[in-house]
Amino acid sequence: MGAGARLVSPVPAADGVTPEPTPTTLAIVGPTGVGKTALALALAAHVPLEVVSADSRAVYRWMDVGTAKPTLDEQRLVPHHLIDVVDPDEPYSLALYQRQALGAIRRIASRGRLPLLVGGAGLYVSAVCDGLALPDVPPDPGFRHKLEERARELGWQALQPELERVDPEAARRIDLKNVRRVIRALEVFHATGRPFSAWQTPLEQPPVHSLQVGLHLERHELYARIDQRIDAWIAGGFVDEVRGLLERGYEPGLPSMSGIGYREIAAMLRGELSLADAVAQLKQATHQYAKRQMTWFRRRPRIQWLDASTASAEEVLGLLTAGRAARARA
Repeated sequence: MGAGARLVSPVPAADGVTPEPTPTTLAIVGPTGVGKTALALALAAHVPLEVVSADSRAVYRWMDVGTAKPTLDEQRLVPHHLIDVVDPDEPYSLALYQRQALGAIRRIASRGRLPLLVGGAGLYVSAVCDGLALPDVPPDPGFRHKLEERARELGWQALQPELERVDPEAARRIDLKNVRRVIRALEVFHATGRPFSAWQTPLEQPPVHSLQVGLHLERHELYARIDQRIDAWIAGGFVDEVRGLLERGYEPGLPSMSGIGYREIAAMLRGELSLADAVAQLKQATHQYAKRQMTWFRRRPRIQWLDASTASAEEVLGLLTAGRAARARA
């Protein structure tokens, strides 16, 4: 492991809390736009719970519309954690998310409430439910600058061969147009000598007992929901949100700003795309992202799948009760 890296304990202690070693956590996962938040809010009407977000973009402040964050009214109705954690230009890592999410889960459990993990970022879910032993690799400005310059001069494709060489699994999973994510994977390899994907092996003893419920829809129905959501974003001020972020000085190359949606609208605001073309590209990129999410989640045998068009809070609570009973008998 490189001199700047250290291994992070996946089971941090919450401040001032001596919790049970493995608290029970319910997770609702699935692709973007499938209806995870709606089901979480429905569950809150039946059981005292608090939500821990597993969304890699909801951690950024002032990025609300394009991340589909729960509304302020929804957050007042049900306590949410790991939303609006950092500014858009602040670094945020999977290792940091893991520590914060597990700390939040332990505090929630200590209050006698159900921790509910909700999101579609597969690695975030795995970091909590599987307890990945992650390296805490600090940013390497010189290394990053070199790769950023190469991508700026030659395009995002210039970094693809190197990632495929050192970490083909990460190259298959990552959105290669998201230059900062590619650079992060290369940075971890540079610092530790191990592929980023190699750090994603679950521990034998996970830090939480988790029941994982996945929501799915037929692809055409999911894509239609995604398109309707994006149209609602545009009508609801997404362009103004991106414009405001750019005016605050948040550059398009930031990890927060280079994600799906923000990069297309930023290109439109620079005059590189028409609004219609930006929206079309955004919809296509989101369809592709949802497909990658489903591919990732489908490989996880512990997920119990429900049809999102018919899934109910009562059905999920039945699965939770059955899971607890099975664990008690084990």
